[in-house]
Amino acid sequence: MLPWSNFSKTPWSQLPSFIFTFLSFLPHISWASEWIDYSSDGYATMTHYSLPENFIAACGCTSTSTDYPTAAMNQMAYGSSTSYGPACGQCFNLTLLNSFLSNPPFYPNVTKSVVIKVTDLCPLSHSGWCNATTHGPNAGSHYLNFDLAWPSSSIPNDFFPSNEPLYGYTDFGVWNISYQSVSCTNWKGWNNAAALGSVVNLGYSACCPNNPAGSTNDTCPSYSDDSGIPPDTQTSGFAIRSPISLLPIVTLAVSLLSHVL
Repeated sequence: MLPWSNFSKTPWSQLPSFIFTFLSFLPHISWASEWIDYSSDGYATMTHYSLPENFIAACGCTSTSTDYPTAAMNQMAYGSSTSYGPACGQCFNLTLLNSFLSNPPFYPNVTKSVVIKVTDLCPLSHSGWCNATTHGPNAGSHYLNFDLAWPSSSIPNDFFPSNEPLYGYTDFGVWNISYQSVSCTNWKGWNNAAALGSVVNLGYSACCPNNPAGSTNDTCPSYSDDSGIPPDTQTSGFAIRSPISLLPIVTLAVSLLSHVL
C-alpha cells in the first residue's frame, strides 16, 4: 500500500511520507546520454595546451606517454565528464589545414601531420573550443576539438607553420584540421612498452588501452556514466542542460502531491 492511500490520516500528516517516497524515486531517474557520436574521420579544430612531462592526465595513461604526441579531446566527444572515457587510448592522425582566427586565414604550403594518442579530457565550457555538444558545434563549426599537448619533446618546435612578416605573430592558436582514426601501431610511443597502458596503482581510476578498436573488450567505458554523473557536469559545477530534463520529476511530484492534498 502506498503511503498516501491511507485516507484516515489528515493530508498534512501524510506530507513526510510523501516527501520520503518522492525522494526515493530520484536515484532511479536516468539522465539521457548526450555524448557526441563522431565518425572515424572528418574535420575538427585543434588548439594546444601545456602538459608537463610525466604528468598523469585524466585517462590515467602512464607518465611515459608524455614523451610522445598526446592530446585531450573535448568532453562531450571524450565520453565522460571526469576521469576516463571511451576516447582514452585512441589514436588519430591530425593534419593541419588552415588557421581559423587569423585574417586572412593562413594556408601552409607544406602538409603537417601528427599521430596522437588521446590521454586527457578538455573540459566542457560555456565558450571556447571544447564546448561542442549534440545541440551545436564549437565556434569553428566542428563537433570535435583536439587539444594538442605542445610544446613537446616529441613534436618539432616548428610543427605549426606561420608567416610572421605578414601577421606579426607566429602562433595562430586555433587550426582547422582533418582527422583520421588510426591504429596506435602508428603512434611514436608504440614500441616503448613503458608508454603504453594505465598507471597500475590508480586501479579502477585509470583506463588507457594500448590500441582500442571499438569493441567493449578493448575500449574504456564512461566513468561518469558508470558513476551516475551527468554528461555535462563542468569543473565549475553542475549545469542543467534543459528544463525538459526536469519534466519527469515535476510531473511525478504533482501526481503524488495530488493524492496527498
